Amino acid sequence: MRANESDTEPLERAARPRVPGRVLVALCATQITSWGVLFYALPVLLADITADTGWSTAAVMGAFSLGLATSALAGIGVGHLLDRRGPRLVMTAGSVTAVVAVAGVATAPNLWWFTAAWVLSGIAQAAVLYKPAFAAITVWYGPRRVRALTILTLAGGLASTVYAPFTAFLAGRFDWRGSYLVLAAILAVLTIPAHAVALDPPWPGHRPPDATGKERTTPLDRRAVIASPAFIALAAAIALGAFAMGTSNLYLVPLMTGRGMDTTTAAWALGLCGAGQLLGRVAYAPIAARTGPTARAVAIIGAGAAMLLATALIAGPVALVFATVIVLGATRGAFTLLDATVITDRWGPHGYGTLHGILTAPATIAVALSPWAGAQLAALTGGNAPMFALLAGLTAVAAVIVLAEGSGARRRPTPPVDPTA
Repeated sequence: MRANESDTEPLERAARPRVPGRVLVALCATQITSWGVLFYALPVLLADITADTGWSTAAVMGAFSLGLATSALAGIGVGHLLDRRGPRLVMTAGSVTAVVAVAGVATAPNLWWFTAAWVLSGIAQAAVLYKPAFAAITVWYGPRRVRALTILTLAGGLASTVYAPFTAFLAGRFDWRGSYLVLAAILAVLTIPAHAVALDPPWPGHRPPDATGKERTTPLDRRAVIASPAFIALAAAIALGAFAMGTSNLYLVPLMTGRGMDTTTAAWALGLCGAGQLLGRVAYAPIAARTGPTARAVAIIGAGAAMLLATALIAGPVALVFATVIVLGATRGAFTLLDATVITDRWGPHGYGTLHGILTAPATIAVALSPWAGAQLAALTGGNAPMFALLAGLTAVAAVIVLAEGSGARRRPTPPVDPTA
């Protein structure tokens, strides 16, 4: 485990140049647009796509899921490139790729083309969504990173709020192909110039930091970190937590309507769960200031397990259901920032892109599988409520893994330094 940052923070804060405000503004704007177009537009246009093409819902969502799985694999290479070249090149190229991919989706003459376009979209997602933005903020903002990450994820949380209704507006005026072409044009105008122009602060690249009191004066041997029991345990815990929380988000409305709640009220429950994420992200900074990495991770993941179980058990009254899903959403929001900071909390910022890409690849694949896996688990357990209880159990296992990892880390030496890195 790393030492408390408070001892080195004043010196590092003084030594680190101020990051231009345009960096965070640009990243917030591009995250809203990138998430909105590459992720949230498809559910809105799904019915129009299947009605127009005759492709099944399973086939369309399968193409989308394949794109998500591709982003997990591409994220490893993107992370390595981020460490060497920085976010300006990576995110600008990712934006260009994203525009081509969305245009490919819009013009797909058949299902194979449509699927290939979503695979290309997955490569773009690895280069423009949260992971590269987290890397940029982690390196550029140093000890101010938690506040900046909080702002970024609060902005990212608005993507569905902005782009779901906007996509519906487009669908009322164009067919689904025309809607996607408009979205591709918006993606090009709002993200390519922002990434190319605003992300211009100096990037440390693959060089070790200067000896000025920063978090590390030499880089860790990343191969030793990746092979360490702590890294493997954290990857497993993050994957379990991401799968459980992602699946619960997809199946919250079916859970509620299966208990007799009308669709409108169930949709409100899902919306309140999303609003709860904002509360969790706001609360993360004060929590981080008062807890160590292991205690914080166990508390957040453990709270997620408890709220998943509560959601499985509580069927009414409506006010209590709403309160439960708001807290469930808050744990999901805090989990996003936990994901963003878990590498730096334990091993510092050097090599963040590579380490974070590898750490979260299993989680991204798990989330990609969640639409299919959730249906299978519901059938296996006998319904959505038992499935939510099972998800709670998986999340509790993740908390136990983190607790065991933290206990073991206190008895293990720090991974060695690689002088050639």
